[in-house]
Amino acid sequence: MEALVVRRLGDPTLPPGGDDAPFEAVSGGQPVPELSSPTSVRVRVAATSLNFATFLQVQGKYQERPPLPFIPGSDYAGVVDAVGPGVRRFRPGDRVCSLASVGSFAEFIVTEEKALFAVPDGCDMVAAGALPVAFGTSHLALAHRAQLKSGQVLLVLGAAGGVGVSAVQIGKVSGAIVIAVARGIEKLQYLKSIGADHVIDSSKENVIESAKSFLKARGLKGVDVLYDPVGGKLTQDSLKLLNWGAHILLIGFASGDVPVIRANIALIKNWTIHGLYWGSYLIHRPAVLIDSLNELLSWLSKGLITVQISHTYRLPEAHLAFAALRDRKAVGKVMLVMGSSAKSRL
Repeated sequence: MEALVVRRLGDPTLPPGGDDAPFEAVSGGQPVPELSSPTSVRVRVAATSLNFATFLQVQGKYQERPPLPFIPGSDYAGVVDAVGPGVRRFRPGDRVCSLASVGSFAEFIVTEEKALFAVPDGCDMVAAGALPVAFGTSHLALAHRAQLKSGQVLLVLGAAGGVGVSAVQIGKVSGAIVIAVARGIEKLQYLKSIGADHVIDSSKENVIESAKSFLKARGLKGVDVLYDPVGGKLTQDSLKLLNWGAHILLIGFASGDVPVIRANIALIKNWTIHGLYWGSYLIHRPAVLIDSLNELLSWLSKGLITVQISHTYRLPEAHLAFAALRDRKAVGKVMLVMGSSAKSRL
C-alpha cells in the first residue's frame, strides 16, 4: 500500500525522499496492516486531515513523540475493508470515520471497532474525514467546557483555520453573537458567508478598536467566551475585551508564542481559563467525546454545519499540503485524498 513514512524528524514541507526530508519517498511497497484483535477493523482510507499538531509532530515539537519510523495522521474517513470475528457494528463496505494518534496517512489503517463512527448517508467522505479533530475540538470547547449560550458573545481568533471555522459555525448553531478575526479579504468574506456577525482583518485593522465599535453598536458590554488557537500578542490584547465571568479557551499556539495570563487579573475578573487538549478525552472522558462526535455527524447530515475543504492533495504531495498549512493559505481544512482523483489547488 501507499503510505507516508516519517524516517527522521524534520521540515514536513520538503519533498518526500529528498536527502533532508523527514519522509521516505512514497511508494506502494508498504505492507497492508493485519487485523490486530477479534474486535479490530481495517479501513481503506478515503481522506485524511492535516492538523497543526501533525505539522509539529513531524518536526518533533509536539507533546506526543512516537518512535521512528512512523506513519503520521489523525482524523480520517473511509470504507470498512475487513473486520475481526468479534466485530458486531460494522461490516465490509460500511462508511466510517475515526481518529488516530498516528497512522492515517496511508491507504489502510487498523483500529478498534469502538473507535469508529458511522458516516450518515448523504455526508461527503472528505468532509467526514475533516470533521473529528477540528469540529470535535470546538464542540467540546464551546458546548462542554464553556457551555456557550444563545445571546452570548464569542470571539474567535485564527477564525479562518480548521478549528476557527468550526468554532464560528458551532457558535452560530448555539445562537451566539460571533466576532471572527482572520487575515485577508477572502477569508473575511468566507467567514461572513458562514454567519460571523462581525469580521476583523488583523493584518490591517486594530482588533480591539474594531471589536469595541461593534459591541457598542450592538449595545453589548464585552466578550463572554474567547476561543484562542493563536496565542501571542493577539491573546494578550483580546483579554481587554472580556466581560466579568468570561471563559478563555486555550486551543493552541499557532503564533509560536505562549501567552501569559496574569492570575490576579483572572481572580478579579472571575475568569475561567480552560486548557483543551481534545485527544486526551479519548483516555479520560471517552463517553463525552463519543457523544460529541455523534452529535456533530448528525449536524453535518442535517446541514447545520458544513466542512470547508480548502486544499486537497495526494500522498506524494504531502509536503505541499504542509506548506499550505504553514503559510496560512487555507480557508478551512487541508486534506490528503487517496487515489488518482485527488486534485491539488492553491
